[in-house]
Amino acid sequence: MSGFPGQGPINRRRVILSLGGVVLSAGFGYAGGNAFAQAGKGAGQSYPPAPAIPSDAKVHKANLTAIRQSRQLAAPPAPPTDTLGYTEGPAIIRLQQGEWLEATLANRLQEHTTIHWHGIRVPNAMDGVPYLTQPPVMPGESFTYRLQPPDTGTFFFHPHCNTVEQLGHGLAGILIVEGDEVRPHDHDLVCVYRDWRIDVAGKYQLLTTDAGASKAGTFGDHRTINDEVQPVFKVPAGGDIRVRFLNVDMSRVVDLGVTGADAWVIATDGNPLPPQKLKSWRLGPAMRADLTLRMPKMAGTRVQLVNYYSAQPIVMAELEADGAALDRPDFVPAALKPARIPEPQIENAETFQLRLSASSVPADLPPDLVLPDGSTLRYADALCLTPKTFWALNGQPWPSASHEVLPPPLVTFQRGKTYIVEIINQTPHIHPMHLHGHTFKVIGSSKGDVVPHWADTTIVAPKERVKVAFVADNPGDWMIHCHIIEHQETGMMGIYRVA
Repeated sequence: MSGFPGQGPINRRRVILSLGGVVLSAGFGYAGGNAFAQAGKGAGQSYPPAPAIPSDAKVHKANLTAIRQSRQLAAPPAPPTDTLGYTEGPAIIRLQQGEWLEATLANRLQEHTTIHWHGIRVPNAMDGVPYLTQPPVMPGESFTYRLQPPDTGTFFFHPHCNTVEQLGHGLAGILIVEGDEVRPHDHDLVCVYRDWRIDVAGKYQLLTTDAGASKAGTFGDHRTINDEVQPVFKVPAGGDIRVRFLNVDMSRVVDLGVTGADAWVIATDGNPLPPQKLKSWRLGPAMRADLTLRMPKMAGTRVQLVNYYSAQPIVMAELEADGAALDRPDFVPAALKPARIPEPQIENAETFQLRLSASSVPADLPPDLVLPDGSTLRYADALCLTPKTFWALNGQPWPSASHEVLPPPLVTFQRGKTYIVEIINQTPHIHPMHLHGHTFKVIGSSKGDVVPHWADTTIVAPKERVKVAFVADNPGDWMIHCHIIEHQETGMMGIYRVA
């Protein structure tokens, strides 16, 4: 969304683009954007069907209105900062495993949007990728998502078009699916990390730059947890605390550590992990880690959440022991209930190599592309495309603004089979790679031993080869991309098909 106080030049998507003889300007607004979206669908346009909720299902209904709102991000006397959000306050949805979610998105923005349910193994129709799984939700319109999350854990949701601007201005929410604990914690704390691109006066700096997009990303320096700088959370003294840590920043990598108490990692990207004593756990953008720890008994004692991914450790937030100490037996970290994710059968599994590389060449696609099955690829619009390309998957960058069709899949996986994806980073920068539609198991790295764990996003370091495995059991066309958002939007994104 444009026009925020202090925002830099018009986003590069909003330069005047000549698209098949139709000229779109930065101010084409709802009418022009809607007409273009309708015209761009193509005669053979179709989307996967939405699932039906059983009549006897337990349903959690949520209304998510995408709106402009103000948040006090910079310290007073700086004024509040204009941001985007799904509600008037923080959007946190909590479900019990087995419940259905019926979430209606009402778009009150000045551009189209959707919701991608990050890390949730949803039916393809509910994945929230405009032009691939659903039509874009235009200003003034609404769309209802119906899904039954199969897995417990800590997840989040965000838009999947013009993500630099929409997510960069705060458009994200949290989804917690409960039911994984065998022993309840005394406190469940959600910690959402992001680095706002604002100055001390609360004014936006550039959300993206060519220098950042072509390297490690454009960074801000207003580091927050739950929109506050180094907040202090009061939690029960002597209590067992679950910390759900989410990195929803667009570029920052966090090396999560704890001082003042021993902590264990019990879930990665929401998925149960046998308790691992925490030294530090590296989280790229979109990655999550659940921790368990025992607070000190003395009231006022503090435990720090620390980011070690910097020249000097940075305290992100503190937990303060509060009240009379709880009477608890000696602390032994309890494992969560096992995941219900299909276990990959590694023996005889096929391997697909995914090469991450730099690219300065726009995708060379025809204006219309007909697939072997006779279907025509869907059009996207100027909001979802970029005229600059810096990155590629297997030598193929995501289409630039001169080609308004989605590319063919990088690979087609046979439904029900196990596949190993070897992700090969040929660049000098970190890439947190994310697969839609499936949860994979990280099984190996050329840099050394890894703790096998379930994830939906994994960091691939420069010159590293990471192997992940999964059962391709969720049919549809799915995105695969880097979750440094500027990398995603400048070429490092593609489609894989399960059929």
